[in-house]
Amino acid sequence: MRPLLTHAFRAFSASARAPSRPALAWRGQAKRRWAASSAQPRAQSAQGSTASDEFSITCPLFYVNAAPHMGSAYSTISTDVFARFQRMQGRRVRFVVGTDEHGEKIAAAAAARGLEPQAHCDDIVASYTKLWADLGISYDVFVRTTQPAHAEVVAQVLERVWDKDVYKAAYSGWYCVGCEEYKDELELGPNHTCTTHQTLCQHREEDNYFFALSNYQQQLEDFLETHPDFVQPASARNEVLAWVKSGLRDFSISRSAVSWGIPVPRDPSHTVYVWFDALVGYLTALLQTPPGGVSLGATGGAPPDTARPEGETPGFPRLGDLPQHGWPAAAHIIGKDILRFHAVYWPAMLMAAGLPLPGRVFGHGFLTKDGRKMGKSLGNVLDPRALVDAYGADAVRFFFMREIAFGADGDFSEARFQATVNAGLANDLGNLLKRTLGMLHANAGDKLPRGAGEAGVRDATRLPGVAEAAAPRAAAAYAALQPHAACEAALAVSGDANLLLSELQPWTTLKKGTEEEKAAAITVLVAVLEAVRIVAVLLSPVTPSLSHAILRQLGQEAAAAGQPAWSDAAWGKLQAGTRLPPPELVFARIAREFVTEPAAGAAAAPTKGAKRKAQKVAS
Repeated sequence: MRPLLTHAFRAFSASARAPSRPALAWRGQAKRRWAASSAQPRAQSAQGSTASDEFSITCPLFYVNAAPHMGSAYSTISTDVFARFQRMQGRRVRFVVGTDEHGEKIAAAAAARGLEPQAHCDDIVASYTKLWADLGISYDVFVRTTQPAHAEVVAQVLERVWDKDVYKAAYSGWYCVGCEEYKDELELGPNHTCTTHQTLCQHREEDNYFFALSNYQQQLEDFLETHPDFVQPASARNEVLAWVKSGLRDFSISRSAVSWGIPVPRDPSHTVYVWFDALVGYLTALLQTPPGGVSLGATGGAPPDTARPEGETPGFPRLGDLPQHGWPAAAHIIGKDILRFHAVYWPAMLMAAGLPLPGRVFGHGFLTKDGRKMGKSLGNVLDPRALVDAYGADAVRFFFMREIAFGADGDFSEARFQATVNAGLANDLGNLLKRTLGMLHANAGDKLPRGAGEAGVRDATRLPGVAEAAAPRAAAAYAALQPHAACEAALAVSGDANLLLSELQPWTTLKKGTEEEKAAAITVLVAVLEAVRIVAVLLSPVTPSLSHAILRQLGQEAAAAGQPAWSDAAWGKLQAGTRLPPPELVFARIAREFVTEPAAGAAAAPTKGAKRKAQKVAS
């Protein structure tokens, strides 16, 4: 979604209206679904769907004025991690991605390229789908706001709210084309410049339709106070409460001067403006999924056709069908630059339409590079495609999920990227697997001599206790949207396995020990391999390809063929007699030149002050 940062429009000539108080229907459903997702891990089940079996989650619908950047990738990777974890728990997941494709800036960008707006959108969407495929994003539905079905859903929502919460009013003010919004006087720089784009704003006068957000002032305040888990993290919740308590102002939902958009059904001389277009895309997306849930372990698909035929899409579901299609969503994952619109505007719109609210809105932090804001003038813009091409998807996913506490601002430096990935994936995990398998092959052949669940193996080392403690910690972290903590829990197991090998030095025993001592050393190796297998399962939401490669090395072809179940993290899955392939290095240590350039004079690591000045990376 477009990174709009200012307050709502001021409306003039608006008559006073009594606050509307629609019932918060179905709000409890989303809360129950989220609560179920935080429960103890459970095995996948083929049983019929129940409310707790379903889990819908969304990342932003990204604005197609340009190709995806690292901020777009960060939001989407994190949402993919949470979706994969829920699938591992056996839930029917609907993971929504998509693009926001209307507006004046899109039309201008298309004209600058000599393209029609739709052709421009199609081209940019292709860059998103290519990057999502390269990053292993396992989305279930890709929604585009230019597809015909979306215009129908927008019309349905507008019809529900029109008579009681929409009115027409005149507006005069300073408009930034780059932000696609009017600016309050306090938000303007010298000579009416936009402080974000450093360009002159245009003075415009328009008659627009407005949504009466002020009708929901008290209702939103009450809701946020009684649902402290709705906006997260806590810093974001405090910011949203401050916005609401400062007084809600009505906002424009149409434009009369922009043709590239969905015509307002009751007045086709206007087109629908962002809020009732892009945000409603979440509903459009879910209405396109099969009722009762999508297939477990969905891997995404091509975006929909965007031809715009006249009339309704035959058989397309109505808003009343949303409960059968996964709404309310358990969570919206967004960048905090669009927090206001998801945590204030969107809930009020849903209240007005008599629709349930999502379970949670989580606003993650911003990214910097080398401790400094990103910008073309600094020469330090971070291109996710360059990182994926150079290092692979798992390395990129792991660094951003492991290194940045989700919800806080985070910094990227390529030196730290290489060090983090080498330490966690190449050394602690990849090298551990290869050398342990190598010792086992050399001393016991290509079949596992003992099962990990045998009492003699379980009791031989401390690793079963370490692994069994790590699994629930990782599950709780994923459920709480804290992937960095989940990674820490998983890597604690591989770290302890490496420490155990250093303490016991089985390679020495296998060369010089008695037969009894050699047998004990083999038992230790089996335990280490079982620990590595469990780490692969725990990291599977973050590093799916690497986890599959590890499981194949351990002869777990069935688990490697699809997504492991969370129950596979239990100790004892390696069976005696399992054939082990020849040892291979599943993740090579990174030793290459940088593919990104630090800003001139950038420090090797960010300072606290630099982090506080983090440049927003739009979602």
